[in-house]
Amino acid sequence: MEQQAGQIVELLKTKGLRVTPQRYAIYANLLSRNDHPTVERLLVDLNESVPTSSQATIYSALQVLRDAGLVREVLLEEGICRYDANMAAHHHFRCRCCGGIEDISWQQLSNINFQGLRPGLHIDSYEVIVHGTCDRCIPAKNPPHWGDANEFEILQQSGQ
Repeated sequence: MEQQAGQIVELLKTKGLRVTPQRYAIYANLLSRNDHPTVERLLVDLNESVPTSSQATIYSALQVLRDAGLVREVLLEEGICRYDANMAAHHHFRCRCCGGIEDISWQQLSNINFQGLRPGLHIDSYEVIVHGTCDRCIPAKNPPHWGDANEFEILQQSGQ
């Protein structure tokens, strides 16, 4: 734990940031989780241990960390901004039932073909958000067959 604390402090300094208790706490918290929390969730979690953070402080620290390239904003649903300290290229899965979020490795969706796009569009980045149902929400006795083409057509027709 002490070694990780030193690494976090060193990384913040390497990025030219002043190491404040708030920046440290927020960045350490984000590094320790993979649920992509909102500012509100971070506020609750951080204030459980040391009730000193305000929402404005968290927004300010997140902006500094984002601008330094240490965290990124993730928009998985309209109007809700989440934060992620995993800066490696990856996509996201969001469960429609429980709202759970999981990272999907970049390689798993690496065969996306952009050749059919309208000429003149120049892609500089992209992120895929896969919506579905996680294994915790699917009854074990009746799992769906996602590879079934008929089910895919039914989902398309229903707008899901």
